[in-house]
Amino acid sequence: MINRYIHPHRIHPKPLPSHFGRSLGWVSFFLLFLFISCEKPKSTFVLEGKFKNFSQGTLYAYNMEQGRGRLDTIRLAESKFRYEIALDDSMTFCIIFPNFSEIPVFAEVGATANMAGDASNLSEVTVTGTEDNDLMSKFQLETIKLSPPEVKKRVEKFVEEHPASNVSLFLVRKYMLLRTDPDYRKAALLLGKMVAAVPQWKEAVQLHKEVKVLATSEKKIKIPAFKATSIDGVRLSQADLSGVVNVVCAWATWDFDSQSMQRRLKPLKKEYGSRLQLMGICLDATVSECRKTMRRDSVTWPTICDGRMWDTPVVSTLGITEIPSNIVVDHSGHIVARNLSTGELIEKIKELMK
Repeated sequence: MINRYIHPHRIHPKPLPSHFGRSLGWVSFFLLFLFISCEKPKSTFVLEGKFKNFSQGTLYAYNMEQGRGRLDTIRLAESKFRYEIALDDSMTFCIIFPNFSEIPVFAEVGATANMAGDASNLSEVTVTGTEDNDLMSKFQLETIKLSPPEVKKRVEKFVEEHPASNVSLFLVRKYMLLRTDPDYRKAALLLGKMVAAVPQWKEAVQLHKEVKVLATSEKKIKIPAFKATSIDGVRLSQADLSGVVNVVCAWATWDFDSQSMQRRLKPLKKEYGSRLQLMGICLDATVSECRKTMRRDSVTWPTICDGRMWDTPVVSTLGITEIPSNIVVDHSGHIVARNLSTGELIEKIKELMK
């Protein structure tokens, strides 16, 4: 490399010293090291965004995958933002807007994606730049005006056509499982196709195993056995859900809907007393923030918060995959409903109390 810059007539006729070659080797190695060091790391994912009708503010990036939970703050300035995250493998996270709307993003190592649209109509905001994000944006735009049954059929078609896509796993969770009336049989069937396409897909394999158990049982499922410690150091288990009606709520200080759900439960707890047993699971990364919010909202029922977010063992044991979420358990320990809206939850409690 260096010799091509030496004019041939100026080359010294005498043999070069033996140490000269070694010096060139070290120089080349050093230059190569500098070049590599200056390159953009291959283990990052970049999301760039630009919006209409949203000039400045704060967004949040929330990792949806269990075991790797995190919440990052993103500053928006002059309608733009740039978010960069280090990755060891692909992952799925959500961008949370000030009105608590969420848009999924599929991150890949070394890739860059772009989010764009009108903040006044978030249903049409798109994320492009990678295959999965392109597929998800296309699916969202095509299903905006469809009814829930029609969307469900589109999900089935999508999984049939893209069984190895991370989007398929996201869609099955959202439209088949995280509903007031989960379709375990259909979800098990679709997950089976995904596992057949990618046998080493650990997340899909694990979810498939769990859903198959639910799909093969026609009877009510008992809440899984668990052990945990409350924020006040009290040992808790499924045995503490001993009321006529019992509700486990997963919440976080950064999620308005989940806090609102807890506040709506307070009057019912006062009305029904020990007949209604409540238990909270706070997915905050900071225990002190959880305590502060509990004091502010006068939450007195047992709450689990260890600062580990999605790594909290009881979260995976109970199959909690979103915030807010809830599990309604009857007096015999059987799950009678999951992931109800706040209004649906209130009505369900009143119905069961009759």
